[in-house]
Amino acid sequence: MNFVNSIEFALQEDDQDKLRKFQSKFLFPEIGGKKAVYLCGNSLGLQPVTVKDAVLQELDDWAKLGVEGHMKARSPWLSYHEQFSEPVARIVGALPNEIVVMNQLTVNLHLLMASFYRPSKERYKIICEAKAFPSDQYALESQVRFHGFNPEDAIIEVKPRDGEYLIRNEDIISSIEKAGDSLALVMIGGVNYYTGQVFDMEQITESAHKVGAYAGFDLAHATGNIKLNLHAWKVDFACWCSYKYLNSGPGGVSGVYIYEKHARNKNLTRFAGWWGHDKKTRFLMGKNFVPIESAEGWQLSNAPVLSMAAHKASISIFEEAGMDNLIQKSKKMTAYLEFIIEDINRKITNGGKLEIITPKDEKARGCQISIVAHNRGKELFNVISENGIIADWREPNVIRIAPVPLYNSFEDLWKFGQIISSCL
Repeated sequence: MNFVNSIEFALQEDDQDKLRKFQSKFLFPEIGGKKAVYLCGNSLGLQPVTVKDAVLQELDDWAKLGVEGHMKARSPWLSYHEQFSEPVARIVGALPNEIVVMNQLTVNLHLLMASFYRPSKERYKIICEAKAFPSDQYALESQVRFHGFNPEDAIIEVKPRDGEYLIRNEDIISSIEKAGDSLALVMIGGVNYYTGQVFDMEQITESAHKVGAYAGFDLAHATGNIKLNLHAWKVDFACWCSYKYLNSGPGGVSGVYIYEKHARNKNLTRFAGWWGHDKKTRFLMGKNFVPIESAEGWQLSNAPVLSMAAHKASISIFEEAGMDNLIQKSKKMTAYLEFIIEDINRKITNGGKLEIITPKDEKARGCQISIVAHNRGKELFNVISENGIIADWREPNVIRIAPVPLYNSFEDLWKFGQIISSCL
């Protein structure tokens, strides 16, 4: 498409946007009494307008019903989590019985590794990407130490080649093949939080399985952002947060995917809890744990209804909009943002150009664009913040910009470009 860096072009695109109505379903922060240009959905999504009523409904039912709300609330608490299986499955490309919403992200990662990282003296290594999100790094290190291994030996980090920002897919595959029979698990962030790079999860999973290892992914920056087909890719497990692209509030509940053959395997080792026990006999309070034959069998405790109410409000918006429509708009917006940055660079004659480190290939990125502003990144970030742009800063020198298709506009991107231009 022939883009134009002008307000007329941006407004024309917004007029033709069939998802434009969804912007009114979110609440925007203000800076200096004016609506902010919010380009930080990759860190914390905006609050849906309906969240307050959704939470108040549960508070009201609690006030009026007390414990009876488990069965008699308008959305009974006993089965509250079950309403997410089908819509969330559609977002990540899974079967409903492969999905459960529970806990928070790193808690779920540990619970899943209890099942899928069962090292032996011969097969104990884990492959991950270099510069993974710190919480993932800490989880992997602690799991390795828990099993009596040294992280420096057991964890293989695949790095970008010298002078590059991105990790080549062939280097991941080569690392898997080289590790061979010593490899127990590949655990990678589906979308790298720093660069915005999307990894080839299907090929990585296939390669892991060829050497007898499991493949799991942290999809914090992928779920609600890119096209996922976890079941078709035969991914063994995945988990994600809900407070970024899924707009479910700070510290919101996490989602879990477990491939069907594993989810139905009652003998698969796991840490057990009451809420994962067979529903038909759960309230008999027996001693012996009998897991539910689905991803629900990994639950420990009953649903955190108040935070799930916020999640429910957001997921209903995804149901209405449709992931395919969102991804189509996302690709166009991200391409337009890239065009604007390149247009700005063409006009800079005194050095200090902006460097995009996110892949140019639309299949290898979601809506995030990571920008390096050499030697002046923090200065530039502070200036755009003062001028009504809410973006995200990551040390040592990266500004992350995420045009989210549910609530961002082409006009937002044009405004961002104007402010950047004035700074440079």
